[in-house]
Amino acid sequence: MVKVQRSHRVTLRDVAAKVGVSPKTVSNVVNSQGWVSEPVRNAVLAAIEELGYHPNFAARQLRSGTSGMIALVVPNLREPYFAEFASSFVAAAQSRGLTVLVSQSDGNRDRECAAIEGHSLPGLDGIVLSPLELTAADLRVRRSNAPLVLIGEYGEALLGEGVPHVGIDNVAAARAATAHLISKGCRRIAAIGCQIDQTQATSRLRLSGYREALDQAGIAFEPTMLGFVERFNRAEGSQAVRRLIDSGVQFDGLFCFSDSMAFGAIHTLSTSGISVPDDVCVIGFDNIEEGQYSYPAFDTVDPAADIASNKILDLLANAGSRGSQSLETSDGSGKSLEEGHIEVPYRVLAR
Repeated sequence: MVKVQRSHRVTLRDVAAKVGVSPKTVSNVVNSQGWVSEPVRNAVLAAIEELGYHPNFAARQLRSGTSGMIALVVPNLREPYFAEFASSFVAAAQSRGLTVLVSQSDGNRDRECAAIEGHSLPGLDGIVLSPLELTAADLRVRRSNAPLVLIGEYGEALLGEGVPHVGIDNVAAARAATAHLISKGCRRIAAIGCQIDQTQATSRLRLSGYREALDQAGIAFEPTMLGFVERFNRAEGSQAVRRLIDSGVQFDGLFCFSDSMAFGAIHTLSTSGISVPDDVCVIGFDNIEEGQYSYPAFDTVDPAADIASNKILDLLANAGSRGSQSLETSDGSGKSLEEGHIEVPYRVLAR
């Protein structure tokens, strides 16, 4: 019989012995609690790396009633905006000693329903979901006690179901983006990202802001200036602009409802001999990192993912301390989880 040799699981005590401190000090570093001097913290982190220590989440949950784990579920990690938001959220959570389990739903309702119940996941301290198909009825029959926070425009459409939503004011941000193009002298501004299905929240809200800005500037709305898409990606942005050009519509500004569509739009403009920004000014939405290196450059709306991440974590931290969905944000804003929308500031960035 071959005897299998089991490897020794590195413990807090092993790390403590390596550094010459107490297990409690190591625990404080791992969980971002208490005060630990910077030299000692660095020594503990180095020992953790060297020894390959991994926290025992099951034991932590038994001792404290918390796992230190949060689930983040987004529609599609291939799309740059969601990937960058996930990165921002993970970084913010790690700074608080939390672990984030990231998954994608592909906008599938069954997966979104499973996500809000925490199915196939260990005990969670919170669930963050960007839904596309979830319904108010799904939230009403939810059984999980794990605090839930919704993000994204579709999540905002579910306000009133006792679950908070964290995000920007999309109508105001789209209005500001369009006004930015008007301030540059644009008067014939096309909107790329409209969708025939008016239940599509992102498109509907940003189109509303676009129309408000035109109205405030005394510019007549023209349906022929709308570029329709099925999805917010480069190919759809490119095709929408191609259809506008082929139709003979004249425009001197483009408001693209996402940076990804702006990349596709600029490609088609360039291959059509239309110069950006000399002939057409372009503004996108999302402030994805790739946009900083685009040539030609285009302006964008920054939805402040880092601020949103910390507001979400504040809500979940308070939910854990009180054990309820009816909680105030730690910044003293006084908004409880039932009060719905927790607003995040946005910025229009000129490049």
